[in-house]
Amino acid sequence: MKLEIIAIGGYEEVGRNMTAVNVDGEIIILDMGIRLDRVLIHEDTDISKLHSLELIEKGIIPNDTVMKNIEGEVKAIVLSHGHLDHIGAIPKLAHRYNAPIIGTPYTIELVKREILSEKKFDVRNPLIVLNAGDSIDLTPNITLEFIRITHSIPDAVLPVLHTPYGSIVYGNDFKFDNFPVVGERPDYRAIKKVGKNGVLCFISETTRINHEGKTPPEIIAAGLLKNDLLGADNDKNGIIVTTFSSHIARIKSITDIAEKMGRTPILLGRSMMRFCGIAQDIGLVKFPEDLRIYGDPSSIEMALKNIVKEGKDKYLIIATGHQGEEGAVLSRMATNKTPYKFEKYDCVVFSADPIPNPMNAAQRYMLESRLKLLGVRIFKGAHVSGHASKEDHRDMLRWLNPEHIIPSHGDFNLTAEYTKLAEEEGYRLGEDVHLLRNGQCLSFERII
Repeated sequence: MKLEIIAIGGYEEVGRNMTAVNVDGEIIILDMGIRLDRVLIHEDTDISKLHSLELIEKGIIPNDTVMKNIEGEVKAIVLSHGHLDHIGAIPKLAHRYNAPIIGTPYTIELVKREILSEKKFDVRNPLIVLNAGDSIDLTPNITLEFIRITHSIPDAVLPVLHTPYGSIVYGNDFKFDNFPVVGERPDYRAIKKVGKNGVLCFISETTRINHEGKTPPEIIAAGLLKNDLLGADNDKNGIIVTTFSSHIARIKSITDIAEKMGRTPILLGRSMMRFCGIAQDIGLVKFPEDLRIYGDPSSIEMALKNIVKEGKDKYLIIATGHQGEEGAVLSRMATNKTPYKFEKYDCVVFSADPIPNPMNAAQRYMLESRLKLLGVRIFKGAHVSGHASKEDHRDMLRWLNPEHIIPSHGDFNLTAEYTKLAEEEGYRLGEDVHLLRNGQCLSFERII
């Protein structure tokens, strides 16, 4: 009798998350994501026409062929939240498993859109909605609990698998936001209760482990945006704000500021339409009544023509392209590929930091350089992360008090840095902290 944790993806990189937990032959898969930076995939890129084997070969989706060597049957695919590095591989891999997909309401709606857009595979897995704070029996031996947590997307949870061996807590991704702009603060009581009842293993993200202190709340970013937008001389100029299309709270703050400025907020980009449209449809957020959303290229072109015709000073544009990705709305605007022509003293606000890899840094630098040559005023820094910092991780460890820890969602530098923190809390590498690579397995045996 044994419990196995199989590291499928996300244990050597940021993204491509997929983990399997095998409890005496009953397997639960946690997340099924893509790696966004491997082939310059950005928010508006469509991978629906690519085959899974090609995507695996290029390192874009998890290589789940390791599952062929695992004895047991997959009983459920459980999702922590709706970011593509956690759900993006579902259209390519989920059909291989005769199991339902379980997530919170917003996450499941996003999955539905991903499945509908898939061109290669017919994904017919049942979709089950589980709200944060609720539990469901997956098998007679495994109960799934969703604990409410905060992140940079609504409806994020900590999935907890309650098993005869103890609880497995899956912490990809989280932050502790006590002043959320959208949604509720983390369920600290539930986190501490799980810890008191006994956690066998905690699987934790490490994305921001090398940042000291605690991650600031989202309300700080809202204040910084007010400072940039309401405190600058921009009454007669065009204003474009670019951020993550999945960051509903951030976009809510920007649209509210647009109202105070007397400008109509305009969302541009296919992913803006997907993430924000769903959030609005299911009642997660209430945007201003005059908000307009344009997703497909032809409607974006028409919207920009109207903005130029009616006057840039009447609108505030919120667009994709904060990483400088080629083909995103802002990059196309900066290279004169749209009807919108930048003029001196127009403003661009980057409400997102560059993803820390050389390719993204180069693209972002190129975009900013082009904008500066056009005389555009650039504002940066109106951003806070959606990931836990070092002291947030320390608090989580103390509340859960797990017997074992597996750092994940990071390269070796990040997982090693997390190990240092764990050792400060009394854990030891190789004894109760386990650095796994993609494809490796950790087993826990139970003596009857």
